[in-house]
Amino acid sequence: MPTRGHYTPISGRVERATGVTDGAGNVTVNWPAGTFSVPPVVTVALQGGAAGFRSHTVTANSATATTVHVLGAPIVSLLGIQILAASVPAPGITVHVHATAP
Repeated sequence: MPTRGHYTPISGRVERATGVTDGAGNVTVNWPAGTFSVPPVVTVALQGGAAGFRSHTVTANSATATTVHVLGAPIVSLLGIQILAASVPAPGITVHVHATAP
């Protein structure tokens, strides 16, 4: 069984930005003027925060800015069983966003 793969390097410009979520769990990163002519393809990574579960959603994406919403759910013990509590907006989470032209 061959283990060959095919890799095509990206040809468009790649930008990256980091921000911290506000009290509502949102962070908006602005791309430099003229960087993208259409909404870029973005990837998101979350860093740090307290123990528990974190999830993110890209709520807006344009050629000039991308907005990410982060929710968090703490782990709660109930009668010795660990469960996830209800998700709420997660303030103070560092969000890393990479963007490239499609």
